[in-house]
Amino acid sequence: MGGGAESRRSAAPRPGPTLRFARLVTELSAPAVLVSLLTLAVGWHSTAGGLGGLGWGLLAVLFVSGIPFAYIVGGVRRGRLTDHHVGLREQRRVPLLVGLCSVVAGLALLAALGAPRPVLALVVAGAIGLVVAVAVSHWWKMSIHSAVAAGTVVILILTFGAPLLAAVPLLVLVGWSRVRLRDHTVPQVLVGGLVGGLVAGAVFAALN
Repeated sequence: MGGGAESRRSAAPRPGPTLRFARLVTELSAPAVLVSLLTLAVGWHSTAGGLGGLGWGLLAVLFVSGIPFAYIVGGVRRGRLTDHHVGLREQRRVPLLVGLCSVVAGLALLAALGAPRPVLALVVAGAIGLVVAVAVSHWWKMSIHSAVAAGTVVILILTFGAPLLAAVPLLVLVGWSRVRLRDHTVPQVLVGGLVGGLVAGAVFAALN
């Protein structure tokens, strides 16, 4: 877990169909993508599918993924960040803190406007998840892809019921893609999934 060795990317994997597929999976399962889709789904469900629910979801998406991702994209364009996945551990703290501030601001606004309880519970779960990610990333490069993917699946199951258990195997696919691209090790993927699932599930279930 040495800082210098950990912060350097390993040699690029050989190109081929599996590598291209791994990149596709990684892009489709990016935290900004999953968080946006999950927030819209929870918002829609919170008011029995009404347009009001989608409105709450869209407002929440602005703060939980829109603003943080815009900051990351700006950082990449200015050369402060290497890529939009923030692959270097030492570059993660500031984007994560910006994301946390955005989520907290969004939570305050949503609460003041009277957002549905499930939307508020989801945003609180995201805020606590970010706190954990900031703390862990200071010492170790836990997979945030796996953490968000696991949290997403757990909250979908809690919201829509047992049929969403069918999505659990997708977590293996997400973890495989991160290891195949050599952005993470197997332990980093496993710990990320475990932490993300436990934090999201516990907080969302307690507040919803």
